[in-house]
Amino acid sequence: MSQPPKNTAELLERCYLIAGLTLGQLAEQCQLQLPANLQREKGSVGQLLELVLGASSGSKAEPDFPHLGIELKTLPVDRFGKPLESTYVCVAPLTDVAGLHWQGSWVCRKLSQVLFVPILAERTIPLAERQIGTAFLWSPDAEQQALLRQDWEELMELIVLGGIDQIKGAHGKVLQLRPKAANSKALTSAIGAEGQPIQTLPRGFYLKASFTASLLARQFGA
Repeated sequence: MSQPPKNTAELLERCYLIAGLTLGQLAEQCQLQLPANLQREKGSVGQLLELVLGASSGSKAEPDFPHLGIELKTLPVDRFGKPLESTYVCVAPLTDVAGLHWQGSWVCRKLSQVLFVPILAERTIPLAERQIGTAFLWSPDAEQQALLRQDWEELMELIVLGGIDQIKGAHGKVLQLRPKAANSKALTSAIGAEGQPIQTLPRGFYLKASFTASLLARQFGA
């Protein structure tokens, strides 16, 4: 594992050095074995990049590069640079949520500064042949921050009021709430429509693909 980068410039230099490599080439450099596919090990690409770039938070509730305040997110794209899926941010709290506010939320803190690493990852490309793109740093501007906050507040209000089962992926302009579980038996506690405790699938916050597409277009002028 690489040592954590001393500063942002060193982190970006590491990104520059791996841009253009395939995941197979990078794994070989690290003497690691890639899984045959991502069906059961969806997080393996992110873990490989964390290892190479020196992320140090592990599973702690803090950014991947805590001393820099930077979160790492891989961004699977097609050959035209279009995101292939929404981007996972973090698990959504479903109980003890009264009194939570945007600035203190884990979503806000996670998205305060993000290092996006695009990966050419069309389904037809074998995992080892998928290519690492040019990484870029992003922090939400005032307009983006307002959109994220509005979506978060509306989704959290539904959770507080017992409307968890009413929330669909279409909710939200830039941020959505979706089930986040390895299987349908992994249930967690939540608030029901009558205020009663219920069991439901864990949920996660995701950036919509249309939003990350706009970030890519702004960054690379597509």
